[in-house]
Amino acid sequence: MPLTKNEDCGKNADGSINYDYCQYCFKDGHFTQEMTMDQMIKHCAQFVDELNKNSEQKITREEFIQRMHGFFPMLKRWRK
Repeated sequence: MPLTKNEDCGKNADGSINYDYCQYCFKDGHFTQEMTMDQMIKHCAQFVDELNKNSEQKITREEFIQRMHGFFPMLKRWRK
């Protein structure tokens, strides 16, 4: 999720903005859900139809999952 506005960003325990994570993943200094990367990809894949509503280029659930397997390992949460 692109964090283009402060209200999209997560919040640290002190209420300050955390630019590394979105509001759905990070709240009050903690992850909102403890999941593996694969679990998070499957969770996010359920929103493909919503993503396609606002996109000129439609993507299948399988294409989304494949792209996320390439993208998620680069995110700070799962970077090694």
